[in-house]
Amino acid sequence: MTAEKPKAWVGDQVYDADAGKEGIVSDVKGDGTYILREVYSWALTWTIPSGENLTVTVPRRERVKKEREMSLWRASRFPG
Repeated sequence: MTAEKPKAWVGDQVYDADAGKEGIVSDVKGDGTYILREVYSWALTWTIPSGENLTVTVPRRERVKKEREMSLWRASRFPG
């Protein structure tokens, strides 16, 4: 039995095989078009017609948990 790869969804960090880079899924339109943004930028985006060539590298839940932990660490190191 083969494990099915998880389907990318909003908030997941993914590798786009066609573009050759990682991004974060910011939206999925009704027609199946995925809108991705650069990992470290909100402004740099690109679209792909479907999520078939996306590989989830960091699921949303895990990515958000890491971001929260980093925010708490920064707050403890740099108060004020």
